[in-house]
Amino acid sequence: MADDKRDEPRPDDAAEPPGERLSIVSEPRDRADDDEFKWHTGVQRPTGVQDAIEFVDVHKAFGRNKILRGLNMGIPEDKISMILGPSGTGKSVCIKHMVGLLYPDQGDVIVHGESVPNMHDDELFDMRKKFGVLFQDGALFGSMNLLDNVAFPLRQHTDKGEDEVMEIVQRRLREVGLADAGDKMPNELSGGMRKRAGFARALVLDPDIVLFDEPDSGLDPVRTALLCELIKEIHDENGGAYVVITHDIMSARRVAEHISVLWKGRIVESGPAEQLFDSDNAFVRQFLSGDSQGPLGME
Repeated sequence: MADDKRDEPRPDDAAEPPGERLSIVSEPRDRADDDEFKWHTGVQRPTGVQDAIEFVDVHKAFGRNKILRGLNMGIPEDKISMILGPSGTGKSVCIKHMVGLLYPDQGDVIVHGESVPNMHDDELFDMRKKFGVLFQDGALFGSMNLLDNVAFPLRQHTDKGEDEVMEIVQRRLREVGLADAGDKMPNELSGGMRKRAGFARALVLDPDIVLFDEPDSGLDPVRTALLCELIKEIHDENGGAYVVITHDIMSARRVAEHISVLWKGRIVESGPAEQLFDSDNAFVRQFLSGDSQGPLGME
């Protein structure tokens, strides 16, 4: 969080009216790089709404392993967005940048107009209250029952009285279909119930942004479909920017309103879901159809 970043100019397109820009990611000019990224058009189709989160030319490497390689991506406000792409291409790394658990080696991550890497610790702490996070396995505390697990963020981050805390917890548990499971311990819950419990906990602070890190991981197709329906229902009721990290195409077809296809640390294409499913891009078409023939191989 170097202070000199504060004076860096924002990209030219940041001043344009929200939802009106059509951005093309600039690609490297040398022939080898052009070949590697030849399927990356970088097209980001306008959604008509402001971005809740923006990645601006973000680079991130771990040692010699380059994960994000000039990522430009916008997550629109008040929509269910999905970041799709092959395993190991940087999807979960994106989530960690959004909440300030990782910082870019180069570039900027902007949440509601504020630069995350340039925040002081107290600003970062307040910013994180905007987020709710559903982890892959629910990430419940094994020593607490379901009520206490869901109540934990309220007790930790607010001054609400216990009666108000329990009222909020019970409401969120009812929303996810776990109203009668409050006394159960995590090891008494099925995988699907743990996911729903994690969802309830992610919602108790009324977040503006909810992040889902592969919520369908470990679920059978029926429970995955039910979880997708639950995500849609709760988003319809609460609004906000929902960001789902996944490589499950059926989940994308069920709930995605906006899709960003990520590969080799850059956006291939992004935009409204119906447009991405009709894309002419060979990589996007192959990935979203699950076809064995196309640019994406086994390497």
